[in-house]
Amino acid sequence: MALYCIGDVQGCDGALQRLLDHMAFSPSRDTAYLLGDLVNRGPDSAAVLRRCMAADGALRPLLGNHDLHLLATAHGVRKPSRRDTLDGVLHAPDSTALLDWLRQQPLAHAHTHANQTLLMVHAGVLPAWSVADTLALAAQVQTVLRGPEFVAFLHQMYGNTPDHWRADLAGADRLRVVVNALTRLRFCSADGVMDFNSTESAQAAPPGLLPWFDVPGRRTAGTLVAFGHWSTLGWLDRPDALGLDTGCVWGGCLSAVRFGATLAERERLQVQCPQAQKPG
Repeated sequence: MALYCIGDVQGCDGALQRLLDHMAFSPSRDTAYLLGDLVNRGPDSAAVLRRCMAADGALRPLLGNHDLHLLATAHGVRKPSRRDTLDGVLHAPDSTALLDWLRQQPLAHAHTHANQTLLMVHAGVLPAWSVADTLALAAQVQTVLRGPEFVAFLHQMYGNTPDHWRADLAGADRLRVVVNALTRLRFCSADGVMDFNSTESAQAAPPGLLPWFDVPGRRTAGTLVAFGHWSTLGWLDRPDALGLDTGCVWGGCLSAVRFGATLAERERLQVQCPQAQKPG
């Protein structure tokens, strides 16, 4: 029984199939967590969703910003952008089933492996949050997404403010901070103010900002956090941070990690992807 994490697929179902074959993945035996952005920019988002649905819990996705964008577009909250490739989902005969399944997925998950905790998110974790905080706050958003008021929430979800966490935040402001951190965060200040403008590599941090995983005193620093979202960061393999977005949709690789007897024992697995879109 093997445990895997897989980086951003973004609609590249052919690459996902080749990666699963390369992993010798067995749905009856193994578990793979997909770290968000299942859809968009690549050629076959609907096939990715159907593949995950059919895996009956063996492929376990998190929600990323592109997945939320699909939900918002489907419900008239957002207009499609020129780079979107979501029509295959939006106009599919099983579109309703695909979208209903997608909004049931979590924004964060923790998995216990060999008595160690693996925390998984799409983008990042604010420095003030512990593992328990992250899971509890993600669950608050998940409850709304899974409930009858989810379309109203989608209308309130977008925006860059508030740009930092406060425990007294309530309502849409509270949920928006959680969504932004878990699905959009790359850089923040030492006191947790989020930046949403820079998409550069970690080495090109804007003045006064740090990659979220480098903030001193980060409360999740003692826990391995696996994430995607940051293709310009590329592969990152540290004791406390595992970045798996290696730009599949841009012509890079689709990456996975297979854990061994402990979380520290891990193997990189990759397949090269045809370029679906050009960066920029």
